[in-house]
Amino acid sequence: MTHQAIELTQAIDLTNCDREPIHIPGMIQPHGVLLVLQEPDFKIVQVSNNLFQWLEQHPQDLLDKPLSNLLSPQQVETVRQCLSEDFERVNSLDISIERQSKLLLFDGIVHRCNSLIVLELEPKQANQKSDFFEFYRSVKGIVTKIQKAPTLLDMCEVAVQEVRKIVGFDRVMVYRFNAEGAGQVIAEDRSDHLTSYLGLHYPPSDIPKQAKQLYKLNWLRLIPDAAYEPVALLPALNPLDDRPTDLSLAVLRSVSPIHLEYLKNMGVGASMSISLIQDRKLWGLIACHHSTPRYVPYTVRTICEFVGQVVSVELATKESHEDLDYKMKLKSLQSQFVTSLSQSKNFLDGLVQLNSDLLDLVGATGAAICAGEHIICIGKTPPEAELSALRNWVVTEIQYNLLHTRSLPELYPRAASFKAVASGLLALEISKINQNYILWFRPEVIQIVDWGGNPNKPVEVSANGEVYLSPRKSFERWQETVRGCALAWKPCEIEIVSELRSLIVGMILSQADEMARVNLELERSNTELDAFAYVASHDLKEPLRGIHNYSNFLMEDYADILPEEGVAKLQTLVRLTQRMEDLINSLLHYSRLGRTELTRQPVNLNDLVRQAIDTLKIGHPQQSIEFRLPQPLPIVECDRTQVNELLTNLISNAIKYNDKTEKWVEIGFIESETAPREGIIPYAFYVRDNGIGIPQQHLERVFQIFKRLHAQGAYGGGTGAGLTIVQKIVERHGGKVWVESTSGEGSTFYFTLSAAPNS
Repeated sequence: MTHQAIELTQAIDLTNCDREPIHIPGMIQPHGVLLVLQEPDFKIVQVSNNLFQWLEQHPQDLLDKPLSNLLSPQQVETVRQCLSEDFERVNSLDISIERQSKLLLFDGIVHRCNSLIVLELEPKQANQKSDFFEFYRSVKGIVTKIQKAPTLLDMCEVAVQEVRKIVGFDRVMVYRFNAEGAGQVIAEDRSDHLTSYLGLHYPPSDIPKQAKQLYKLNWLRLIPDAAYEPVALLPALNPLDDRPTDLSLAVLRSVSPIHLEYLKNMGVGASMSISLIQDRKLWGLIACHHSTPRYVPYTVRTICEFVGQVVSVELATKESHEDLDYKMKLKSLQSQFVTSLSQSKNFLDGLVQLNSDLLDLVGATGAAICAGEHIICIGKTPPEAELSALRNWVVTEIQYNLLHTRSLPELYPRAASFKAVASGLLALEISKINQNYILWFRPEVIQIVDWGGNPNKPVEVSANGEVYLSPRKSFERWQETVRGCALAWKPCEIEIVSELRSLIVGMILSQADEMARVNLELERSNTELDAFAYVASHDLKEPLRGIHNYSNFLMEDYADILPEEGVAKLQTLVRLTQRMEDLINSLLHYSRLGRTELTRQPVNLNDLVRQAIDTLKIGHPQQSIEFRLPQPLPIVECDRTQVNELLTNLISNAIKYNDKTEKWVEIGFIESETAPREGIIPYAFYVRDNGIGIPQQHLERVFQIFKRLHAQGAYGGGTGAGLTIVQKIVERHGGKVWVESTSGEGSTFYFTLSAAPNS
């Protein structure tokens, strides 16, 4: 078939099938009479054109007349009362009409359609019974057999056998729909001379969408004679709104001519369908076929409808017991999965460590864990170059956190290049904001599908040249090789993944709560520590000052009588108390940094750098130092005093720890790649020198308070608090500080500042 022919077929299929208005045919089947009534007096506004055949009265004699012209006042009142109750409970009504000394008996079926009332009359059979006890006797044994059936297929076998006994049709089948809308015969009971349809598949177009909708609305559908001549309604349009009357709920509604031709091609003279509904979706049908016309009385249809409802109720129970061992295995894996994740410090690392368990959870052969732009592969997956594009497509297509398909190339044509490993896809969205996804893959499985005839409807051309689709004429077994499909994901696998997301989200929220609690406790501890450091350092200064002063007094007043060794010890004591006071002052200053409110204002960093350099030049008048500023520094929002101290400390250290003859210090900034994403000022500032450098093993240690890498008096001494204070100032501004250094060549200290206030 050419590409143009394929497009033509698709267009015709939509026009002739999916768009056919089968709910408003304007005609009925001839085995009964239909009347359309208008309240409040039940005026007859439409009537079927076969009225005389059944009631020996012409349609024109009843149009625009009240229903009381046809039925007795008692029966009209019965219809009225029926409208105020549940139609399914009260239908059918016993209707009797006298004609020429004959009593005509009918089953009356009534329902409301918008503002209209539809009343249908079907002639009763001579031996027809409507006794409750007869109904109970008929269905009790059937219900027991259905409930006791151990498996879904066993239940379907019971259903077809019992329904066939009730209606006496040549063939009764259970026809199950898959996710794509195609059907398969999974159970069958038939006459011996008929060819079996068991196991055959049928395309979605055999029962188009609007037909499936009508099957959902009506539990049972009967066509007693597939070769019937439709009977028109008079008038053709409802006179109240000049539109066709909606016959969706009418039991006599005429069916599509395409469907009648379909039945004729199958050799079917009568058909009946019983809907099987699960979770408000059409799960399947009990389809009954007979080779000759066969009418099924309303009471018998009621029994069949009840059987269909019992089977529908049992579907969920029977399906829940399907693959029970496999479901228990999945539940066990899910429990292990969650336990393992909860013990992992990092959620994504926990997923990766699960490895094959992650695949076994859904019976996959490969998986991709997506965390932002980072993708980790497990098992057999599409090439890494394809995964980013696939993830981006999933983001646009996923609904309610899940996406699953057994034929990915149909939805995502690019997948045709890797269908061997990923024809099946099951995607779980954990976080849309953080773009966290898990993608599971299944390989292509080439399948041989047995169809009931060629599933592609033939295109035919009428005498006037109109192109249309015709139902296939052969239903013999027709095999097709299906490619680009994987084994379908089972409902229990999809359910386990859906549950998994809830468990993962709950676990993440629990971890977030714990982290928030720890952060709160840490913040409280830091506040208490700052307060303690302030109080302790403040209170320690007084006794320390006393020790320092008394030591000086002793040297001044008793130096002449103390031995030289004693004076030396007092001098050491004075020196140690002075150092301790310096340490306490540093600690006090550090604690004040954490307690002082930041005063943010636009600050020209060029002014701060010049101020720091001028101050340091005064302190080092004999040293020749080259200060380099490659480019003007920007104006930033910050606390002027604290950032001034930050720059002074860094530049001072650059001068202090430099043993070169020609010393230089460079102050500048570079564009920060991470800054915009982290919400900080888009620059990383730096102070660079050509000094002694820092060994790699000590790069982190330099920011610890009171930690010096050299002897106490080396390189001008100091308390070892300068870089700790630098780090505190940067952190209070919401930024980061780090160092890069080569021992013997120099160091570069980088820092960033937050663009938003951070107290």
